[in-house]
Amino acid sequence: MNFDYSETQKMVAQSAKDFAEQHIAPHVMEWDEAQHFPVELFKRAGEMGFMGILVPEELGGSGLGYHEYVAIIEEISKVDPSIGLSVAAHNSLCTNHILSFGNNQQKQRWIPKLATAEWIGAWGLTEHNTGSDAGGMNTTAVKDGDHWVLNGAKNFITHGKSGDIAVVITRTGAKGDSRGMTAFVIEKGTPGFTSGKKENKLGMRASETAELIFSDCRIPDTNRLGKVGEGFIQSMKILDGGRISIGALSLGIAKGAYQAALKYSQERVQFGKPISKFQGISFKLADMATEIEAAELLLHKAAFVKNQGKPVTKLSAMAKMYASELCVRAANEAVQIHGGYGYTKDFPVEKLYRDAKLCTIGEGTTEIQKVVIAKNILK
Repeated sequence: MNFDYSETQKMVAQSAKDFAEQHIAPHVMEWDEAQHFPVELFKRAGEMGFMGILVPEELGGSGLGYHEYVAIIEEISKVDPSIGLSVAAHNSLCTNHILSFGNNQQKQRWIPKLATAEWIGAWGLTEHNTGSDAGGMNTTAVKDGDHWVLNGAKNFITHGKSGDIAVVITRTGAKGDSRGMTAFVIEKGTPGFTSGKKENKLGMRASETAELIFSDCRIPDTNRLGKVGEGFIQSMKILDGGRISIGALSLGIAKGAYQAALKYSQERVQFGKPISKFQGISFKLADMATEIEAAELLLHKAAFVKNQGKPVTKLSAMAKMYASELCVRAANEAVQIHGGYGYTKDFPVEKLYRDAKLCTIGEGTTEIQKVVIAKNILK
Protein backbone atom coordinates (compact mmCIF):
# COMPACT_ATOMS: atom_id res chain seq x y z
CA MET A 1 0.00 0.00 0.00
CA ASN A 2 1.18 3.47 -0.89
CA PHE A 3 -0.63 6.45 0.57
CA ASP A 4 1.39 9.11 -1.25
CA TYR A 5 0.37 10.92 -4.41
CA SER A 6 2.72 10.36 -7.33
CA GLU A 7 4.51 13.39 -8.76
CA THR A 8 1.99 13.50 -11.60
CA GLN A 9 -0.91 13.41 -9.16
CA LYS A 10 0.66 16.21 -7.11
CA MET A 11 1.08 18.33 -10.24
CA VAL A 12 -2.52 17.70 -11.30
CA ALA A 13 -3.83 18.64 -7.84
CA GLN A 14 -1.71 21.80 -7.80
CA SER A 15 -2.90 22.85 -11.25
CA ALA A 16 -6.53 22.43 -10.14
CA LYS A 17 -5.83 24.42 -6.97
CA ASP A 18 -4.19 27.23 -8.94
CA PHE A 19 -7.06 27.25 -11.44
CA ALA A 20 -9.64 27.51 -8.67
CA GLU A 21 -7.81 30.29 -6.85
CA GLN A 22 -7.22 32.33 -10.01
CA HIS A 23 -10.40 31.86 -12.01
CA ILE A 24 -13.09 30.82 -9.50
CA ALA A 25 -12.36 32.37 -6.09
CA PRO A 26 -12.86 36.03 -7.16
CA HIS A 27 -16.38 35.30 -8.45
CA VAL A 28 -17.82 32.79 -5.96
CA MET A 29 -20.42 34.98 -4.25
CA GLU A 30 -21.21 36.93 -7.43
CA TRP A 31 -22.14 33.72 -9.26
CA ASP A 32 -23.96 32.35 -6.22
CA GLU A 33 -26.13 35.44 -5.72
CA ALA A 34 -27.01 35.66 -9.42
CA GLN A 35 -27.37 31.87 -9.90
CA HIS A 36 -25.08 32.40 -12.86
CA PHE A 37 -23.73 29.36 -14.69
CA PRO A 38 -20.34 30.57 -15.99
CA VAL A 39 -20.08 28.76 -19.32
CA GLU A 40 -16.84 30.53 -20.26
CA LEU A 41 -15.16 29.22 -17.11
CA PHE A 42 -15.88 25.65 -18.22
CA LYS A 43 -14.42 26.38 -21.65
CA ARG A 44 -11.26 27.46 -19.85
CA ALA A 45 -11.42 24.34 -17.67
CA GLY A 46 -11.60 22.37 -20.92
CA GLU A 47 -8.36 23.97 -22.07
CA MET A 48 -6.78 22.79 -18.82
CA GLY A 49 -7.96 19.24 -19.42
CA PHE A 50 -10.44 19.25 -16.52
CA MET A 51 -13.49 18.46 -18.65
CA GLY A 52 -12.13 15.24 -20.14
CA ILE A 53 -10.14 13.91 -17.20
CA LEU A 54 -10.87 10.21 -17.77
CA VAL A 55 -11.02 10.43 -21.57
CA PRO A 56 -8.10 8.83 -23.48
CA GLU A 57 -5.70 11.25 -25.12
CA GLU A 58 -6.54 9.96 -28.61
CA LEU A 59 -10.10 11.24 -28.08
CA GLY A 60 -8.92 14.65 -26.90
CA GLY A 61 -8.91 13.96 -23.17
CA SER A 62 -6.33 14.00 -20.40
CA GLY A 63 -6.04 10.21 -20.11
CA LEU A 64 -5.90 10.30 -16.32
CA GLY A 65 -7.28 7.92 -13.69
CA TYR A 66 -9.64 8.20 -10.74
CA HIS A 67 -7.03 9.35 -8.19
CA GLU A 68 -6.32 12.40 -10.34
CA TYR A 69 -10.03 12.84 -10.93
CA VAL A 70 -10.74 12.90 -7.19
CA ALA A 71 -7.92 15.42 -6.65
CA ILE A 72 -9.25 17.82 -9.31
CA ILE A 73 -12.85 17.72 -8.06
CA GLU A 74 -11.68 18.09 -4.47
CA GLU A 75 -9.47 21.13 -5.12
CA ILE A 76 -12.13 22.95 -7.14
CA SER A 77 -14.82 22.13 -4.57
CA LYS A 78 -12.80 23.58 -1.69
CA VAL A 79 -13.23 26.95 -3.39
CA ASP A 80 -16.69 26.57 -4.98
CA PRO A 81 -18.60 23.29 -4.69
CA SER A 82 -21.11 24.35 -7.36
CA ILE A 83 -18.32 24.50 -9.94
CA GLY A 84 -16.98 21.18 -8.66
CA LEU A 85 -20.44 19.68 -9.07
CA SER A 86 -20.72 20.79 -12.70
CA VAL A 87 -17.22 19.55 -13.57
CA ALA A 88 -18.09 16.21 -11.93
CA ALA A 89 -21.45 15.84 -13.70
CA HIS A 90 -19.96 16.65 -17.10
CA ASN A 91 -17.11 14.16 -16.66
CA SER A 92 -18.64 11.22 -14.82
CA LEU A 93 -22.19 11.19 -16.15
CA CYS A 94 -22.61 12.45 -19.72
CA THR A 95 -19.06 12.01 -21.02
CA ASN A 96 -18.38 8.77 -19.21
CA HIS A 97 -21.67 7.20 -20.32
CA ILE A 98 -20.79 7.72 -23.98
CA LEU A 99 -17.19 6.65 -23.33
CA SER A 100 -18.31 3.48 -21.55
CA PHE A 101 -21.17 2.35 -23.77
CA GLY A 102 -20.85 4.15 -27.09
CA ASN A 103 -19.46 2.44 -30.19
CA ASN A 104 -16.33 3.78 -31.89
CA GLN A 105 -18.28 5.96 -34.29
CA GLN A 106 -20.28 7.51 -31.44
CA LYS A 107 -17.16 8.14 -29.39
CA GLN A 108 -15.44 9.84 -32.32
CA ARG A 109 -18.53 11.93 -32.96
CA TRP A 110 -19.16 13.26 -29.46
CA ILE A 111 -16.30 12.64 -27.02
CA PRO A 112 -13.70 15.11 -28.43
CA LYS A 113 -16.22 17.97 -28.19
CA LEU A 114 -17.07 17.01 -24.60
CA ALA A 115 -13.46 16.43 -23.53
CA THR A 116 -12.46 19.94 -24.57
CA ALA A 117 -15.70 21.56 -23.31
CA GLU A 118 -16.55 22.74 -26.80
CA TRP A 119 -19.83 21.11 -25.75
CA ILE A 120 -21.21 20.99 -22.20
CA GLY A 121 -22.84 17.69 -21.30
CA ALA A 122 -26.02 16.79 -19.40
CA TRP A 123 -27.37 13.43 -18.20
CA GLY A 124 -31.04 12.66 -17.65
CA LEU A 125 -32.37 9.89 -15.42
CA THR A 126 -34.47 11.60 -12.71
CA GLU A 127 -38.09 12.61 -13.31
CA HIS A 128 -40.69 14.53 -11.30
CA ASN A 129 -42.28 11.42 -9.84
CA THR A 130 -39.30 9.06 -10.03
CA GLY A 131 -36.29 10.05 -7.96
CA SER A 132 -34.93 6.99 -6.18
CA ASP A 133 -37.50 4.86 -8.06
CA ALA A 134 -35.91 5.36 -11.49
CA GLY A 135 -37.58 2.22 -12.80
CA GLY A 136 -40.95 3.94 -12.69
CA MET A 137 -40.00 6.59 -15.23
CA ASN A 138 -42.61 7.95 -17.63
CA THR A 139 -40.41 9.30 -20.44
CA THR A 140 -40.83 6.96 -23.39
CA ALA A 141 -39.05 6.21 -26.65
CA VAL A 142 -41.10 4.49 -29.34
CA LYS A 143 -39.46 2.91 -32.41
CA ASP A 144 -40.57 4.31 -35.75
CA GLY A 145 -38.60 2.79 -38.62
CA ASP A 146 -34.95 3.82 -38.26
CA HIS A 147 -35.86 6.46 -35.69
CA TRP A 148 -37.16 6.77 -32.14
CA VAL A 149 -39.79 9.25 -30.94
CA LEU A 150 -39.29 10.53 -27.39
CA ASN A 151 -41.97 12.02 -25.13
CA GLY A 152 -41.76 13.05 -21.50
CA ALA A 153 -39.60 15.15 -19.17
CA LYS A 154 -36.61 14.89 -16.88
CA ASN A 155 -35.97 17.17 -13.92
CA PHE A 156 -33.13 18.16 -11.60
CA ILE A 157 -30.78 17.88 -14.58
CA THR A 158 -27.38 19.53 -14.27
CA HIS A 159 -26.85 21.77 -17.33
CA GLY A 160 -30.46 21.24 -18.40
CA LYS A 161 -30.56 24.63 -20.15
CA SER A 162 -26.95 25.32 -21.15
CA GLY A 163 -25.95 21.78 -22.11
CA ASP A 164 -25.14 21.16 -25.77
CA ILE A 165 -25.76 17.43 -25.58
CA ALA A 166 -27.58 15.07 -23.22
CA VAL A 167 -27.52 11.36 -22.49
CA VAL A 168 -31.10 10.46 -21.58
CA ILE A 169 -32.57 7.24 -20.20
CA THR A 170 -36.04 6.44 -21.53
CA ARG A 171 -38.60 3.69 -21.14
CA THR A 172 -38.77 1.34 -24.12
CA GLY A 173 -40.50 -1.51 -22.31
CA ALA A 174 -42.84 -2.08 -19.39
CA LYS A 175 -42.75 0.31 -16.45
CA GLY A 176 -40.69 -1.09 -13.61
CA ASP A 177 -38.79 -3.53 -15.86
CA SER A 178 -35.05 -3.02 -15.30
CA ARG A 179 -34.52 -4.26 -18.85
CA GLY A 180 -37.18 -2.00 -20.29
CA MET A 181 -35.10 1.18 -20.52
CA THR A 182 -32.72 2.46 -23.21
CA ALA A 183 -30.15 5.27 -23.36
CA PHE A 184 -29.99 7.84 -26.16
CA VAL A 185 -27.80 10.82 -27.02
CA ILE A 186 -29.67 13.97 -28.01
CA GLU A 187 -28.04 17.13 -29.32
CA LYS A 188 -29.28 20.63 -28.52
CA GLY A 189 -31.40 22.02 -31.34
CA THR A 190 -33.07 18.70 -32.14
CA PRO A 191 -36.77 19.46 -32.88
CA GLY A 192 -38.95 18.55 -29.93
CA PHE A 193 -36.08 18.78 -27.42
CA THR A 194 -36.29 21.81 -25.13
CA SER A 195 -35.42 22.88 -21.61
CA GLY A 196 -37.94 23.87 -18.98
CA LYS A 197 -37.93 25.31 -15.50
CA LYS A 198 -34.60 26.26 -13.95
CA GLU A 199 -34.59 25.41 -10.24
CA ASN A 200 -34.11 28.12 -7.60
CA LYS A 201 -31.90 26.27 -5.13
CA LEU A 202 -30.68 26.51 -1.55
CA GLY A 203 -27.07 25.92 -2.58
CA MET A 204 -24.91 24.90 -5.53
CA ARG A 205 -26.46 27.93 -7.20
CA ALA A 206 -23.80 28.45 -9.89
CA SER A 207 -24.39 24.89 -11.10
CA GLU A 208 -27.39 25.02 -13.39
CA THR A 209 -30.26 22.62 -12.65
CA ALA A 210 -33.25 22.48 -15.00
CA GLU A 211 -35.83 20.33 -16.78
CA LEU A 212 -35.37 18.53 -20.09
CA ILE A 213 -38.59 18.25 -22.11
CA PHE A 214 -39.31 15.92 -25.03
CA SER A 215 -42.32 16.46 -27.27
CA ASP A 216 -42.40 14.09 -30.25
CA CYS A 217 -38.61 14.42 -30.33
CA ARG A 218 -37.41 12.30 -33.24
CA ILE A 219 -33.85 10.95 -33.23
CA PRO A 220 -32.10 8.33 -35.38
CA ASP A 221 -31.31 4.86 -34.09
CA THR A 222 -27.62 5.75 -34.48
CA ASN A 223 -28.05 7.89 -31.35
CA ARG A 224 -28.86 4.84 -29.23
CA LEU A 225 -26.17 3.82 -26.72
CA GLY A 226 -25.76 0.07 -26.46
CA LYS A 227 -28.59 -2.39 -26.90
CA VAL A 228 -32.29 -1.74 -26.47
CA GLY A 229 -33.21 -2.46 -22.85
CA GLU A 230 -29.73 -1.85 -21.39
CA GLY A 231 -30.27 1.75 -20.30
CA PHE A 232 -31.00 1.16 -16.63
CA ILE A 233 -28.15 -1.32 -16.20
CA GLN A 234 -25.79 1.14 -17.91
CA SER A 235 -26.99 3.91 -15.59
CA MET A 236 -26.29 1.90 -12.45
CA LYS A 237 -22.73 1.31 -13.64
CA ILE A 238 -22.30 5.00 -14.44
CA LEU A 239 -23.58 5.92 -10.99
CA ASP A 240 -20.87 3.74 -9.41
CA GLY A 241 -18.31 6.17 -10.81
CA GLY A 242 -20.60 9.13 -10.18
CA ARG A 243 -20.66 8.32 -6.48
CA ILE A 244 -16.89 8.64 -6.39
CA SER A 245 -17.43 12.08 -7.94
CA ILE A 246 -19.89 13.15 -5.24
CA GLY A 247 -17.54 11.71 -2.63
CA ALA A 248 -14.75 13.91 -4.00
CA LEU A 249 -17.07 16.90 -4.07
CA SER A 250 -18.03 16.20 -0.46
CA LEU A 251 -14.41 15.82 0.58
CA GLY A 252 -13.60 19.20 -0.96
CA ILE A 253 -16.46 20.85 0.94
CA ALA A 254 -15.40 19.21 4.21
CA LYS A 255 -11.79 20.29 3.74
CA GLY A 256 -12.79 23.81 2.76
CA ALA A 257 -15.00 24.11 5.85
CA TYR A 258 -12.36 22.63 8.13
CA GLN A 259 -9.56 24.85 6.82
CA ALA A 260 -11.73 27.96 7.18
CA ALA A 261 -12.72 26.97 10.72
CA LEU A 262 -9.13 26.17 11.70
CA LYS A 263 -7.92 29.54 10.42
CA TYR A 264 -10.71 31.48 12.08
CA SER A 265 -10.34 29.68 15.41
CA GLN A 266 -6.65 30.62 15.55
CA GLU A 267 -7.38 34.28 14.79
CA ARG A 268 -10.52 34.85 16.87
CA VAL A 269 -9.59 35.89 20.42
CA GLN A 270 -12.00 35.59 23.34
CA PHE A 271 -11.21 35.78 27.05
CA GLY A 272 -7.64 36.68 26.19
CA LYS A 273 -6.74 33.74 23.93
CA PRO A 274 -7.57 32.25 20.51
CA ILE A 275 -10.76 30.20 20.65
CA SER A 276 -8.79 27.22 19.26
CA LYS A 277 -7.26 26.96 22.75
CA PHE A 278 -10.64 26.12 24.26
CA GLN A 279 -11.37 22.41 24.45
CA GLY A 280 -14.90 22.87 23.14
CA ILE A 281 -13.49 24.22 19.87
CA SER A 282 -10.35 22.10 19.63
CA PHE A 283 -12.39 18.89 19.99
CA LYS A 284 -14.62 19.98 17.10
CA LEU A 285 -11.52 20.50 14.97
CA ALA A 286 -10.12 17.13 16.05
CA ASP A 287 -13.31 15.33 15.02
CA MET A 288 -13.42 17.11 11.67
CA ALA A 289 -9.77 16.34 10.90
CA THR A 290 -10.16 12.66 11.79
CA GLU A 291 -13.33 12.14 9.77
CA ILE A 292 -11.83 13.93 6.76
CA GLU A 293 -8.86 11.58 6.89
CA ALA A 294 -11.18 8.55 7.03
CA ALA A 295 -13.32 9.82 4.13
CA GLU A 296 -10.24 10.49 2.01
CA LEU A 297 -8.86 6.99 2.56
CA LEU A 298 -12.21 5.37 1.73
CA LEU A 299 -12.58 7.50 -1.39
CA HIS A 300 -9.13 6.69 -2.70
CA LYS A 301 -9.66 2.99 -2.02
CA ALA A 302 -12.74 3.19 -4.24
CA ALA A 303 -10.69 5.10 -6.85
CA PHE A 304 -7.98 2.42 -6.71
CA VAL A 305 -10.48 -0.40 -7.29
CA LYS A 306 -12.21 1.57 -10.07
CA ASN A 307 -8.87 2.13 -11.83
CA GLN A 308 -8.33 -1.64 -11.82
CA GLY A 309 -11.65 -2.21 -13.55
CA LYS A 310 -13.01 -4.25 -10.65
CA PRO A 311 -16.57 -3.99 -9.26
CA VAL A 312 -16.80 -0.88 -7.10
CA THR A 313 -20.53 -0.68 -6.30
CA LYS A 314 -20.22 -1.30 -2.55
CA LEU A 315 -17.10 0.80 -2.05
CA SER A 316 -18.32 3.78 -4.06
CA ALA A 317 -21.61 3.76 -2.15
CA MET A 318 -19.72 3.66 1.15
CA ALA A 319 -17.40 6.47 0.08
CA LYS A 320 -20.26 8.63 -1.16
CA MET A 321 -22.41 8.02 1.90
CA TYR A 322 -19.67 8.65 4.44
CA ALA A 323 -18.13 11.68 2.72
CA SER A 324 -21.47 13.36 2.02
CA GLU A 325 -22.72 12.99 5.58
CA LEU A 326 -19.33 14.18 6.81
CA CYS A 327 -19.38 17.33 4.70
CA VAL A 328 -22.74 18.33 6.18
CA ARG A 329 -21.38 17.82 9.71
CA ALA A 330 -18.14 19.64 8.93
CA ALA A 331 -19.91 22.61 7.37
CA ASN A 332 -22.30 22.78 10.33
CA GLU A 333 -19.43 22.75 12.83
CA ALA A 334 -17.51 25.32 10.80
CA VAL A 335 -20.46 27.73 11.01
CA GLN A 336 -20.70 27.05 14.76
CA ILE A 337 -17.00 27.79 15.26
CA HIS A 338 -17.41 31.07 13.38
CA GLY A 339 -20.34 31.99 15.62
CA GLY A 340 -22.42 34.90 14.34
CA TYR A 341 -19.94 35.58 11.55
CA GLY A 342 -20.54 32.09 10.20
CA TYR A 343 -24.13 33.10 9.53
CA THR A 344 -23.08 35.98 7.30
CA LYS A 345 -22.01 35.94 3.67
CA ASP A 346 -18.71 37.61 4.58
CA PHE A 347 -17.15 34.24 5.41
CA PRO A 348 -17.00 31.17 3.11
CA VAL A 349 -18.56 28.73 5.58
CA GLU A 350 -22.06 30.16 5.03
CA LYS A 351 -22.01 29.08 1.40
CA LEU A 352 -20.33 25.75 2.15
CA TYR A 353 -23.11 25.08 4.67
CA ARG A 354 -25.77 25.64 1.99
CA ASP A 355 -23.89 23.70 -0.68
CA ALA A 356 -23.15 20.67 1.48
CA LYS A 357 -26.68 19.31 1.81
CA LEU A 358 -27.06 18.39 -1.85
CA CYS A 359 -24.29 15.83 -1.46
CA THR A 360 -26.50 13.62 0.72
CA ILE A 361 -29.24 13.72 -1.95
CA GLY A 362 -27.73 13.84 -5.45
CA GLU A 363 -26.77 10.66 -7.34
CA GLY A 364 -28.53 8.54 -4.75
CA THR A 365 -29.64 9.63 -1.28
CA THR A 366 -27.90 8.43 1.86
CA GLU A 367 -30.76 5.99 2.32
CA ILE A 368 -30.28 4.56 -1.17
CA GLN A 369 -26.54 4.17 -0.50
CA LYS A 370 -27.42 2.09 2.56
CA VAL A 371 -29.73 -0.07 0.43
CA VAL A 372 -26.89 -0.61 -2.07
CA ILE A 373 -24.36 -1.41 0.65
CA ALA A 374 -26.73 -3.77 2.46
CA LYS A 375 -27.52 -5.66 -0.76
CA ASN A 376 -23.82 -6.16 -1.39
CA ILE A 377 -22.87 -7.32 2.09
CA LEU A 378 -25.88 -9.65 2.32
CA LYS A 379 -25.30 -11.44 -0.99
